[in-house]
Amino acid sequence: MAILEESRGRIGIVISNAMDKSVVVQVSYIIPHKLYKKRIKRSAKFMAHDEKNVCKVGDKVRIASTRPTSKRKRWEIVEIVQKSK
Repeated sequence: MAILEESRGRIGIVISNAMDKSVVVQVSYIIPHKLYKKRIKRSAKFMAHDEKNVCKVGDKVRIASTRPTSKRKRWEIVEIVQKSK
């Protein structure tokens, strides 16, 4: 199941586009607590490659795993799902 999720990519919100050809994407997910089974919201930040600098802060984007582009970049923008207002 993890391999299938990896191949489809992840959907997140752009929280920073201050760098050239790079954006920071925050991906939120829900996990159950181990003992109490309450659903807990967690998030992770990924640095992704944006070749044409088209992403703006607040855009909902799909990212996919790729070969390492730099020390921290291992993801790339596949598509912009929804533009910010």
